[in-house]
Amino acid sequence: MSVEYGLVSDDYTVMSDYRRDASFPARPGVPGGNGEAAPLLMQAAGSTTTFTQIEHVAIQTPATAQPSLVVIDGHAVDSHRYEFPGWVPPSELTFETLDPIDKTTLHHPSRGTLNELYATAICGNDLTSSVLYTIGITTTMAGQLAPLSLILVGFVLYLFKSVYGEAGTAIPLNGGAYNLLLNTTSKSVASLAAVLTILSYVATAVVSATECMSYMANLCPWIDIYWGTIILLFFFCVLSILGITESAVVAVGIFIVHLGSMVFLIFVGFVFTMQNTSTFEANLRMPLKYDWPLSLLFGFCTAMLGVTGFETSSNYIEEQQRGVFPKTLFNSWALVFVLNPLLSLVCMGVLDLTTIEAHHRDVLAKTAYDAGGKYFGLWISADASLVLAGSVLTAFVGVTGLVRRLALDRCLPQILLAENRFRRTNHLIPISFFLLCTVLYVALGGRVRSLSNVYTLSFLCVMALFAIGNMMLKYKRGRIRRPVRASWPTNFAALTAVLIALIGNIILAPGHLIYFIVYFGLVAGITIIMFERIRLMKYFLYLVSQGPVHLQDRFAGVTQMAMDKIRSQKVVFFAKNDNLETLTKAVAYVQNNELTKWLKVIYVYDDLNDPMVKSLAENLRVVDRCFPKVVIDLVLVEGSFNPELVAQVSKRLGVPRNFMFIQCPDENFPYDVADFGGIRLITH
Repeated sequence: MSVEYGLVSDDYTVMSDYRRDASFPARPGVPGGNGEAAPLLMQAAGSTTTFTQIEHVAIQTPATAQPSLVVIDGHAVDSHRYEFPGWVPPSELTFETLDPIDKTTLHHPSRGTLNELYATAICGNDLTSSVLYTIGITTTMAGQLAPLSLILVGFVLYLFKSVYGEAGTAIPLNGGAYNLLLNTTSKSVASLAAVLTILSYVATAVVSATECMSYMANLCPWIDIYWGTIILLFFFCVLSILGITESAVVAVGIFIVHLGSMVFLIFVGFVFTMQNTSTFEANLRMPLKYDWPLSLLFGFCTAMLGVTGFETSSNYIEEQQRGVFPKTLFNSWALVFVLNPLLSLVCMGVLDLTTIEAHHRDVLAKTAYDAGGKYFGLWISADASLVLAGSVLTAFVGVTGLVRRLALDRCLPQILLAENRFRRTNHLIPISFFLLCTVLYVALGGRVRSLSNVYTLSFLCVMALFAIGNMMLKYKRGRIRRPVRASWPTNFAALTAVLIALIGNIILAPGHLIYFIVYFGLVAGITIIMFERIRLMKYFLYLVSQGPVHLQDRFAGVTQMAMDKIRSQKVVFFAKNDNLETLTKAVAYVQNNELTKWLKVIYVYDDLNDPMVKSLAENLRVVDRCFPKVVIDLVLVEGSFNPELVAQVSKRLGVPRNFMFIQCPDENFPYDVADFGGIRLITH
């Protein structure tokens, strides 16, 4: 085996089939050395960038190395054969020049296209649709105290407005709670938030579809709500496969029509109540189901269902124009704080509490029918159906983006990334989501109240994790610039309120916790298997090694090559200096959170003769000896650290930017984290 410092030169093809340590495939050469097959960047205007690498070399397995637990045909599996050589003089390195890329290709064309109205409309459609089925359930639990319970929810949402604002302005990337926890904790904790978010999307789709068909039944009594819900879910599954997503213009139209309808309903309801006060007075005299503190508390717990959708804005934050995200949060809070209590009062002024409980699925349509007549009731039913259908579409769009991100991060099976050749969409994601929603709906027998509790539990868990994630952001990423800040008391108060609501909903319906655990365990189990698949393969190899030779010949090679393929994914860490502690943390993070064993440490320099470069190389050699299972390379790039350079190196090395890591920048850093296209923060 020949060794040439600089560009990649280790020829891994000399190793024997499945017994090799890692499947780093043979790569055709480029001028100047045996380079990787990743193409050089296309010619573009601008300054050039000098690029070189000091790479690992093959060694004999040390006698003091930890022995392998799996031995097949007399050969140890997963032995350690590489080490980083340390500093290499520039005269022995091979350099190449990379041309800068076109800045217009750095981000998706939709980035920064949504203004305040468009961003608020998309979020507002999901948020305002929740009130359609929340008022009836809240009134059932709190009676005449329902408006006060909804006001309490508004105060809690005001706290979360600051919490979400700080997290979203500090790390303005799509993904919501998953993205926040991914940049502040470990990948496994972030995956927990992702699983809860998926479950929340499932509940959103099923509950909204069911309520949509309930309102449609007011327009067309012959509609079967049960089968209509399944057909509606299938319809949006097909639309998602075809690539039809929610349009901002259409969202604005739905939002304006729905908002106007709700305002007119409030006006008509108050006029009716002023002329017929007997119903409202009778409702005030009705006895409560519980003592007033418990009624208010249980009403608050169920009313939290009315703010589901508030987190939606953080899932498309990259598409919003700079500075719009905090305004979207304020607008969403204002909608909840004003509309929900007023609509609750209107319902109590028009309908008695018994009727509200009986019509909890379509209480607003019933209110409109009694206060404004048949045609007004039909109009509110049509409006409700429209906005609820938009909420179902939002769930399909949101889960498609989230699952795609999880599959790219290798938290879910990458088969989900398969694209059909007709529309170039990830068709397996909406199909899987449709099947999961349908199974859940059938298992619950179409009972919306039961599913609403599952919906609430998952949503409240996501909000709690978001509050915890923001605390971790303040503690571990306190130096990063953020225009919005939530004080520590605000974070603790928001977390406490959500935990109270979570516990209260469990007390109200402990049996529904079983459904939540089952479906959470189903999705979480897939994620856990994805995280532990290397370990499971090792266990399988061990069992095979204890069996007959023909089983070893049949399964050992395939399994080992599958392990090698998974671990050969390169990841990148941009080192700011030669700090040994930081380098150690970075390598430990990769080893604990990624399935790969190939780390490329990149240092952007001004002068190659700077002592920092040599010190970094020598420190990496020390770190390499501390982590023998990780293959480490050093990449030296001349220039300045900016989004263009990161994209350029990403294309040159063939490493997606979501597999690139940096230290937490300080307040003087001239760029937003989102400018780097998904780069991850992993150290202080």
